[in-house]
Amino acid sequence: MNMKNDADMREHFIERNEVFNGRVLKISVDKVTLPNGRPATRELVRHPGAAVILPVTQEGLVVFVRQYRYAVDEVLYELPAGKLDKGESPENCARRELTEETGYAAQNMEKLLSIFTVPGFCDEVIHIYKATGLHLKKQSLDEDEFLKVCLLDPAEVKRMLKAGIICDAKTLCALFVSGITNE
Repeated sequence: MNMKNDADMREHFIERNEVFNGRVLKISVDKVTLPNGRPATRELVRHPGAAVILPVTQEGLVVFVRQYRYAVDEVLYELPAGKLDKGESPENCARRELTEETGYAAQNMEKLLSIFTVPGFCDEVIHIYKATGLHLKKQSLDEDEFLKVCLLDPAEVKRMLKAGIICDAKTLCALFVSGITNE
């Protein structure tokens, strides 16, 4: 892929109007100049980034969490994940979130991929890690977190994928890129 020839596709920033500055998100309306010279606006959600972890036990089980997601009003099966704290590296975030949410710590953390979640309006990048060499420590959920830990074998994960039970995008990406359900 040759991106050197993409200059004629780029939009150029003019100014930003921040309309919301929350605990997790910032929202702005930017003025830009399109490649054809015309002005346009872009509504953007700014996010600090996150890490998702595909934890696999020595027995080959995948560690999932189940938690209620208010935005979709459902309890979802997801891989453990969380947002990066200011100045935190993606791997440190992955290690921290794995232990906080599941109680497991990983001897090995392998970066698989980084993805843009919804690049049409959000700058969030999620870093995907595979965690192995797990050992149980102590779960330490945030006071606003309520979740259950589930260990699933890859055949059950595959069945749940086919049935549409696992439908969280970051989880789907992590499972796909790892190939764990192809084994």
